Amino acid sequence: MEKFGGIAAILIVCILVLLIGAMGRKIEWVINFILRAVMGTVGIYFLNGFLIARDISVAVGINPVTFLTSGILGFPGLIVLYGINIFKVL
Repeated sequence: MEKFGGIAAILIVCILVLLIGAMGRKIEWVINFILRAVMGTVGIYFLNGFLIARDISVAVGINPVTFLTSGILGFPGLIVLYGINIFKVL
């Protein structure tokens, strides 16, 4: 019976260590996504202001789709959003 208790304790500790490691990676991924999405949205805001000041009528709206795009793809996502908008205008 003591052998079973020791094996169970070792298994429980191993499972806890694996769960803590997995949760740490998920939290890191969520924080990374949120930071990219917020910075992308701020980048869209300032880039739109810069383009409007130069009388260039290519502005990307700030909405959930652009938030998700910049969060998932990062800076290349911003380039894609403006590229699609330029293609749509032309």
